[in-house]
Amino acid sequence: MFRPRALTLGVFFPLESYDGPPARMDVAEQAERAVQAERAGFAALWARDIPSPAPAFGDTGQVYDPWVWLTHIAARTSRIALATGSTVLPLRRPTDIARSAVSLDLLSGRRLVLGAAAGDRGVEFPAYGPDRDDSGALFRTAVSTLRRLWTEDSPAVDPPYGALGEAGVPPEPSGGRIPVLVTGHSRQSVPWIAEHADGWLMEPRPLIQQCRTTALWQKALHDAGEPRKPFAQSLRLDLVDRPDARPGTIPLGYRTGRRYLRSHLEGLRDAGVHHVVLDLRHGRRPAAEVLQELGEYVLPHFPAHGTREQAPAVSAA
Repeated sequence: MFRPRALTLGVFFPLESYDGPPARMDVAEQAERAVQAERAGFAALWARDIPSPAPAFGDTGQVYDPWVWLTHIAARTSRIALATGSTVLPLRRPTDIARSAVSLDLLSGRRLVLGAAAGDRGVEFPAYGPDRDDSGALFRTAVSTLRRLWTEDSPAVDPPYGALGEAGVPPEPSGGRIPVLVTGHSRQSVPWIAEHADGWLMEPRPLIQQCRTTALWQKALHDAGEPRKPFAQSLRLDLVDRPDARPGTIPLGYRTGRRYLRSHLEGLRDAGVHHVVLDLRHGRRPAAEVLQELGEYVLPHFPAHGTREQAPAVSAA
């Protein structure tokens, strides 16, 4: 997913267009689209975590539990990264997240990237118990606890998540850790994110504004004495079937042709964005057509890490 001075592309489940809850999520069709995305050269498949679907938000994500769903997809793919976008840490026990994440990572061949969030849907917190006002502190504690569970033998984890004592959380991660991307600010300061996260996942913004955000990120990393860490963002896309179509706006994205899309992605890459995850929910064309067009004309310009030598010849179309 990540390489210095390069940009890769991912895609959110459901790999279909829909106007509101729930998505159709035909299981066989979604698995077929996932295989298509991998063969096309996408770097990652993303599954969202919506613990308590609320009609007012107009979206239920990929419907299925993200851990179960990504395990299902892992069995049908071989190399594409699998990412959560994003696991709501304050509503989950870190011991459960740690075990689920490591299990999926090992079973998939170390392909998991954990997107983590503090949660932005107030309706979910009463259903799970925590006070939403405490979500920032709970998020920090959860990140720290996950790190310890993945790197220490029988860490003495304290409340509010329960005293673990001498018990462990098998299995152990291969390599000692799983990459954690903090989503948005998650009620944290940018310096805290720079120090404690492996990367930053943000919402889409106009290019000039995103340039300021990536510059802020790089400064925070420098000030914290941290190495370079990736910056990622989402982008909703309605890819029209006219390559030269000019862009129109949709919520958090664009309705446009592939040539403007490529130009916009090049601008994001030059601004310091390392990964863009596309959301096709507002698309008006079948997802299979969109993935095919992206794979043929756009992805060759933004190859996934480790596939540059196998990438097809870049088309000028």
